Amino acid sequence: MENFKLWNGVEIPAIGFGTYKSTVEEGKTVILRALEAGYRHLDTAAFYGNEELIGESIKDSKIPRDQLFLTSKVWKTQLGYDNTIKSFEESLKKLGTDYLDLFLIHWPAAAGHMYEDPKATDQSTWKALEDLYESGKIRGIGLSNFLPHHYLGLMETAKIKPMVNQLEFHPGYTQQAAVDFFQAQGIVVEGWSPIGRARVLDDPLILKLAEKYGKNPGQICLRFAVQRNVLPLPKSSSVERMKMNQEVFDFQISEEDMYRLLTMPQTGWSGEHPDL
Repeated sequence: MENFKLWNGVEIPAIGFGTYKSTVEEGKTVILRALEAGYRHLDTAAFYGNEELIGESIKDSKIPRDQLFLTSKVWKTQLGYDNTIKSFEESLKKLGTDYLDLFLIHWPAAAGHMYEDPKATDQSTWKALEDLYESGKIRGIGLSNFLPHHYLGLMETAKIKPMVNQLEFHPGYTQQAAVDFFQAQGIVVEGWSPIGRARVLDDPLILKLAEKYGKNPGQICLRFAVQRNVLPLPKSSSVERMKMNQEVFDFQISEEDMYRLLTMPQTGWSGEHPDL
């Protein structure tokens, strides 16, 4: 599998495994299945409630920690300097590790309108991530669901530029202005929900391209992300699908077809927005 590289030189496997709700029905089995299928990049968060299960799965897998890339996130109700440090330490304990490869602010403080001064809250939260990074407890720090205006407020006081920003990204919802902005800053954009929802996979254009390239609709969506230099984080519970989701480096979507995908009508948006 290919890698993406952060601006500080750290490399990330180019396809990650998204774990949101993945352990609800089958617990550790899904994580062990993903590891057996070849995933070495696991994306979780305090909010997902599965860090302990992921830690146990890693232990059971006997895969050396240095062969894995682990991401977690501080939830939007736990922002601010002290809360973020506490959340990080809890994540480490649950995951059974003494460091994280990547730690993110899950949502900007504007999300949910819970903070009197969202910009200052983001800034103090980021200071906690910077201190953890400088202490060597995290190999990379970043954001999730931040739009350019949130980022600009953060950078008024930041000493260290974020290395990653996770955004919802799939055909029919590409957030092109935000993706272009962050990539221009040298920040790796990761895509959550990269296969979209059933509406995306059933879209006539996606089905037509799947037939044209001899791939399944999900692989078209993932290849689209990779060619857009967005690191996708697909989810699946099927071993066959897990493997297929990694088999996207043996074909190329043409320039014309990439523009068809980039200009699709809005399809499959989650309805989540960081200013709502």
